Formats: sequence, structure tokens, C-alpha cells
Amino acid sequence: MFGVTDLGLFILAGLILNITPGVDLLYIMNRSAAQGKKAGVIAALGIGAGCVVHVLAAALGLSMILVSSSLAFTCVKYLGAAYLIYLGITTFLSLKHKTIRDNSQSSSVLSHRKIFRQAILVNILNPKVALFFMALLPQFVSPGAEHPALAFLFLGVLFNVNGTLVNIVFALFTSALAVKLKAAGTLSRWLKSLIGTLFVALGIRLALTA
Repeated sequence: MFGVTDLGLFILAGLILNITPGVDLLYIMNRSAAQGKKAGVIAALGIGAGCVVHVLAAALGLSMILVSSSLAFTCVKYLGAAYLIYLGITTFLSLKHKTIRDNSQSSSVLSHRKIFRQAILVNILNPKVALFFMALLPQFVSPGAEHPALAFLFLGVLFNVNGTLVNIVFALFTSALAVKLKAAGTLSRWLKSLIGTLFVALGIRLALTA
């Protein structure tokens, strides 16, 4: 179908990659822990929406710009790194705010629309996602495919759907865990600190990636 080969292997590889901790999953878990399952699910859908951009870019061949142009890759890389560091800093600031006004709807509480927008940016500004699509998808497209763009599009959509489902599961799990932590009196302050640290660390790591 569409010149796609080894579809089962592609689905398996995609699922393994989806459960591997990364920036997208970290953002979803952050929102789930801070605001509950609905916010986490919205974050997961936002990540999926951002991934659509990468899917279309791969299908249209636009991702080759990031692969072939060091300038384009560097610009997107630094934008993504800066955004991750910004998310980490705002996470730390929300902890400080919570100390002043504990148990309230603090600045760490974002509107669902803002969560969706942030999630899209987290995904789009990660050049590794674009490179991932350009590296993985061609392995499962037959060299003799009549319409390779359709094959890219089909595989990308399939990967995104599976990935979104996995992300929603993580959102629900994180939300349930956060509720138990709160009930036990060990509110995830340490978890927020860890997440903030990881955001900053991932941003620095992305910036330093060659």
C-alpha cells in the first residue's frame, strides 16, 4: 500500500521510540502533574499537532532543508534550546510563586489554549524530530514506489496517531500519580523541580549538539 514495506516493523519501531523519554513526553508529564489529566491530554494533542508539521514537511521534502543547510538547522536548534530553557525557568518560577500563595490557581496554571500552543512549539522547534522523520521513514518506503510522497504521508500519519495515543496514556498515568502524591501530602514539588531541571538541561544539551 502506497509503496510501504515492513509495516509491522515500522509500527513496532515507532512505539519503541514513542515510549523513549524526550522533550515532548517531559512537557506532557509536566502539564499533567501540574494541572491534571485534561491538561495533559491537551498537551499530548498539541504535540501531535506539531508533529503534523514535521510529517507534511517530510512528505513535501522540506525537511531536507534542515538536513542539507547547517544554517537552518542551527537556527531552529537554538530557538528550540532557548524555548526549553524558558519552560524550565518558568517551572522554577511557578514553585517560587506557589511558596508565596500556596494552594491557589498560581501562574503555573495555564489555559488549555496556551498549553496546546506551547506543546506545538515544543515539537516544532525540535530539529531532531525533522531529522528523525527523514532518517526513519525512507527505510520503509519501497525504492520503486510510484508516489513516495504519499508513502511518507501515510507513515508519518500512522506514527503520529500511535504516538499521540501513547502520549495520552502517559498523561493519564502522570495525572493519577500526581493525585496520589498530593493525597499522601508529598505534593510533587520535588517532581516540578526535577522537571524544571530537565527542561533546562535538555535545552543546554540541544544547544551544544553538533
